Amino acid sequence: MKKRHTAFIPQEIIRAKRDGAALGDGDIAAFVAGIGAGTVTEAQVAAFCMATFFRGMTMGERVALTRAMTASGRILSWRDLDLPGPVLDKHSTGGVGDTVSLMLAPMVAAAGGFVPMISGRGLGHTGGTLDKLESIPGYDATPAHDRFRRTVREVGCAIIGQTADLAPADKVIYGVRDVTATVESMPLITASILSKKLAAGLDGLVMDVKTGSGAFMPDFAGSRELADSIASVARGAGLPTIALVTPMDQPLGPAAGNALEVRIAIEHLAGGHRVSRLHGVTLALAAELLVLGKLAPDLDTALGKLERVLANGRAAEIFQRMVASLGGPHDLIEHPDKHLPRAPLVRPIPAPAAGTVLSIDTRRIGLAVVALGGGRTRSADPVDHAVGLTGLVALGDSLAPGEPLALIHGRDEETMAAAAAMITGAVTLGEGGAAVGALVQARITG
Repeated sequence: MKKRHTAFIPQEIIRAKRDGAALGDGDIAAFVAGIGAGTVTEAQVAAFCMATFFRGMTMGERVALTRAMTASGRILSWRDLDLPGPVLDKHSTGGVGDTVSLMLAPMVAAAGGFVPMISGRGLGHTGGTLDKLESIPGYDATPAHDRFRRTVREVGCAIIGQTADLAPADKVIYGVRDVTATVESMPLITASILSKKLAAGLDGLVMDVKTGSGAFMPDFAGSRELADSIASVARGAGLPTIALVTPMDQPLGPAAGNALEVRIAIEHLAGGHRVSRLHGVTLALAAELLVLGKLAPDLDTALGKLERVLANGRAAEIFQRMVASLGGPHDLIEHPDKHLPRAPLVRPIPAPAAGTVLSIDTRRIGLAVVALGGGRTRSADPVDHAVGLTGLVALGDSLAPGEPLALIHGRDEETMAAAAAMITGAVTLGEGGAAVGALVQARITG
């Protein structure tokens, strides 16, 4: 396809993409620069996103968009800190009950890596790592640049959001995507993820690309294509990357909701109950990072190293130090209930009949949390950090009539009733066994 070059008129670039033309690097760079300069309006960003959603982008366009979004702000460098280990990070395409980032970052740091994790807020039905961390009183998710660097150097990891000068064009596009039904656009997902990661100055990245009913790409073929896109664009831009396709055909953990998921992460790190699927996905992703960063010669050695930093408490210690360094309480690990908010009402959602859990509409589970106030329908909406779900059933669970599908944590009876109806409709009960796939369904190197 012949690339098209035009003078910078935003609506002409939108028109060209709407009509299926492949945009030139200069067109894309000018459009992204216009977002920061104020010469491209939010309405034009929305139109561009919708045109891209329907028309797609070539691999060259994706690389150009990623580079332009990266160049829209500060690009971090860690060389002057002389860190004694590699700079590594992980990113997920989003899911429900997915607390992996909260556990992986301190685990990798405990194993010798340095993790400057730039995370996002909830998009659509998925939970956002920043929303979870902001349920911790005092936690500064957008710290000053010096504080961020100091935390990474002294603690080993820092999970923050996009500061105003880090890929600022992406921050605008990210917010627009959430409220214009363009979240699932493969080129936009690729560029959004990688612009932040390239700006973070990484030595290695592992991508968790979800598939199943709770993923933005529900079918495996689409998830595989997205993983290929991310790994190929990242490696083309000079960032060593491994992408794993993992299932989101059920919530990854037993809780969904911000403070409730922080409690799950603390239990996991502190040696409490560990859900096997959540534990397995976390280990698989973290092990890839250790090998990418040359902190382990192979995956088996990496897995052993990660299990040790969990068992000896080193990962939990680093999580606590990160929280304290970024303004949170110094005793969160020891006393989570002292600090994390709780919803005033808790109700069970009874199973309507006996049976085995055969399938779960995971997207609907996430939307139930949004209905409770734990997510957003508009980018500017506040989030209620206390509400959500615990005790979520898993595929293959056998239930008697009236046994809970989950416990619902809410503020008022009306929203709780609406969310309970969504949960009941999301879980299919029947006879026989449930099909549960492998924890890692594909591994892609780009």
